[in-house]
Amino acid sequence: MSGARGLSSLCRSRDGQMAVEMAVLMPVCIVCALVVFNLCRFVEACATFDRVALDAVISQGTDLSRTSSSSAGRRLAACITDTLAMRSCEVSVVAQLASSRADAHTVLLAATGTPVTYVCTLRYRPWPASFIVAGLALSPPLALVHERRLVVCAFGAGTVV
Repeated sequence: MSGARGLSSLCRSRDGQMAVEMAVLMPVCIVCALVVFNLCRFVEACATFDRVALDAVISQGTDLSRTSSSSAGRRLAACITDTLAMRSCEVSVVAQLASSRADAHTVLLAATGTPVTYVCTLRYRPWPASFIVAGLALSPPLALVHERRLVVCAFGAGTVV
């Protein structure tokens, strides 16, 4: 009899253990799922951004390089943003004259036209911006940044260095 009583008291002491384990592990699982979700979206945005930025700079960069650098950057950023179509991403493009290194390509391009470097930057803001799990306030980094540099010759359409 006493053995049965000891066994039943042991079983009663474990009542609710699974609920406690679930309450402890659920926030961790939710945070891990959000990290994986945001990482997948960032990788997708980077892959799309690399293709779209290259296409936009090749198709419009040579014509825009003859205008002011700020208006060229705004036009390219608008074109890339429209094509990218992701609300959590911000795109900026800065146009600047290529570095004055004296290598063979720069000397050749200097004779035909000034090369322009387009620095295309993608900023991805993770979702959600902030959240509270089990009384702990968490907020992801302000933004994940991806950058693509492209050098285009202003003389010929589609000439990329």
